[in-house]
Amino acid sequence: MKNRKMLLPALLSIALVVSLILPASAAGASTAVPLPDDHSIAHSAVDGCSLALAMSLNTSAGNVTPMVAAGWWHTVGLKSDGTVIAMGDNSVGQCNVGNWSGIVRVAAAVAHTVGLKSDGTVVAVGDNTDRRCDVGNWTDIVQVAASGGHTVGLKSDGTVVAVGANYGGQCDVDNWTGIIQVAAGKAYTVGVKSDGRVVAVGDNEYNQCNVGGWTDIVQVAAGGYHTVGLKSDGTVVAVGDNYYKECNVGGWRNIIRVAAGEFHTVGVKSDGTVVAVGDNHFGECDVGGWTDIIQVAASFLRTVGVKSDGTVVAVGVDYYGQCDVGGWTDIIWVAAGDWHTVGVKSDGTVVAVGWNSWGQCNVGGWTDIVQVAAGGYHTVGVKSGGTMVAVGYNGYRQCDVSSWTGIIQVAAGSSHTVGVKSDGTVVAVGYNSSGQCNVGNWTGIVQVAAGSSHTVGLKSNGTVVAVGYNNDGQCNVGNWTDIIQVSAGGVHTVGVKSAGTVVAVGASEYGQCDVGNWTDITQVAAGYGHTVGLKSDGTVVAVGDDDSGQCNVGGWTDIKQTPAGECYHTIAAGEHDTVAVKSDGTVVAAGPEIELGKWNLGVIKDALIISSTTGGSVTTPGEGVFVHNAGVMVRIVAKPEKGYRFVNWTGDVDTIANVDAALTVITMSGNYSITANFEEKPPTNWPLIGGVIAAVVAVGLVIFFVRRKRAARTKGG
Repeated sequence: MKNRKMLLPALLSIALVVSLILPASAAGASTAVPLPDDHSIAHSAVDGCSLALAMSLNTSAGNVTPMVAAGWWHTVGLKSDGTVIAMGDNSVGQCNVGNWSGIVRVAAAVAHTVGLKSDGTVVAVGDNTDRRCDVGNWTDIVQVAASGGHTVGLKSDGTVVAVGANYGGQCDVDNWTGIIQVAAGKAYTVGVKSDGRVVAVGDNEYNQCNVGGWTDIVQVAAGGYHTVGLKSDGTVVAVGDNYYKECNVGGWRNIIRVAAGEFHTVGVKSDGTVVAVGDNHFGECDVGGWTDIIQVAASFLRTVGVKSDGTVVAVGVDYYGQCDVGGWTDIIWVAAGDWHTVGVKSDGTVVAVGWNSWGQCNVGGWTDIVQVAAGGYHTVGVKSGGTMVAVGYNGYRQCDVSSWTGIIQVAAGSSHTVGVKSDGTVVAVGYNSSGQCNVGNWTGIVQVAAGSSHTVGLKSNGTVVAVGYNNDGQCNVGNWTDIIQVSAGGVHTVGVKSAGTVVAVGASEYGQCDVGNWTDITQVAAGYGHTVGLKSDGTVVAVGDDDSGQCNVGGWTDIKQTPAGECYHTIAAGEHDTVAVKSDGTVVAAGPEIELGKWNLGVIKDALIISSTTGGSVTTPGEGVFVHNAGVMVRIVAKPEKGYRFVNWTGDVDTIANVDAALTVITMSGNYSITANFEEKPPTNWPLIGGVIAAVVAVGLVIFFVRRKRAARTKGG
């Protein structure tokens, strides 16, 4: 027993000798490689901040990385000069960023917008419920993130601050350290640590915070109820709600950036193309044709991308192509639905563009059409013989018009259809919750208009009648006289008088009824929250909601007038767009796509110089000089030769995600020079190994003979 007790210390002593001798031998035989500089050795919280620190570094060089951020109903763009532009819903001031300057990063949530300034302070506008915009005292911030009810800021020391709603614990980030990037989801917050691990707090109903096992992450994105992580090798992981398959990213490769919307996920590939999965009811995943993209943002129902030339593209709500009318010719009539546009050509055929989820644009086979109307999700057409055709959503029977005859004019509301017959009576089908279809007793009608939930009729004597929803007074037209045309918007009604003046009733929160000073008007069109008027000289005026540029018609000229005795429309107003027919039969449009098409956020190009020491090479992207757009994540891969091993990256490594990893990413925010360092592997020390083996054998023999001797004595006794 005594000898057996001595065995364990003997073996431990041998192991200790081996552990001391082997490293010394290896060091003596290796090639010396310079260690990285101090900030690389420390590899502190901000050293790997390939998204956050890159933004602040850019400013010191006088450059700002252009980017977009998407809120639920508004879009924000950061220009290369540090100014900010925004468009979309501005009901609570979330687009009031026109006076911002010195901004290096932006974030957008449901109804508020946040901007990070170059000095590390933060500004915010919009909805301040739960104090989500109370960021005025923040300092030393390098990145911001925003969600519906809270705002998060990453400090340069790797700690995190948060304000706003905290009902799910989404703001409980006070103890976080070593963070290099943050993302804000719906009632939860996610952070990437400098070692590639991920932390999360807040609502975890769908397991969206179950990221504790993730490693090697360089960027995260937080959606409504799911979390997405980009790994340094270009693959993607996701957890959380997967009802719309928004977490089905396992097959993605070569991804350099990810974004998460409410129910969809978007990835930018290294070749500038884009992939997306998840809910696509509104076309928010229709990014298959995008190219040359360097950054994306995803929101509730849409996706926005920045191209390398600084221009911006978008799909989803408000961006259905309803303004893509530039190639139309020979048009005599236009109609605008919520998100689609229809045109009648002089030969009686019809064209349509925009959202087509219900087939509302399937008019390619129509012929002999003399007039069209576009509703929320349906389109109707009057044929020359007075019969009707219709396509689109028919859940309320708004397309059941095939039996109608003798129709001379038609109008389409959100979910109902109204037609004037040649005898002056009116028919209607569709949703009738507010009595908007109760027109059976109308007579002497020469024109009708349909709003969201109300219907207006112009009588031959110039008076007007209306039925339907009237909470905003949109049906209070009983005292109107001398009217020659009417139009119905979302919750307002507009009429043109024979003298060229205009009257309006109903909701006017956007100023859509402020038409009292208009003169010389020949035709009007009412959109959801705006009103457009055609003047006799062919120019156009507009008032009301201009959140998507739908009122930017000031430069329009030569718009076609409706001939005397005809009732067709040459201007039309939709949910967030305006279209008009010019006298030559071409069509012009104003709206979100046109407005976004004017954006150019600027271009910043950065050079990346890559080299290596003896013993290996950089295989991706290679070695030499490479030029990239600022803000782009570049994957870098170092490969050692036989007999060598990778040590680290040195040089301008501040935005490298992990300086000790052979496969990692660097985010461009300036002209960088980096080197991949290699060293020889330790040679095999055969004499040492032989000595160790001999010692182990000797100890084993000693034990063997001791046991035999004890056994012999026991037997002899």
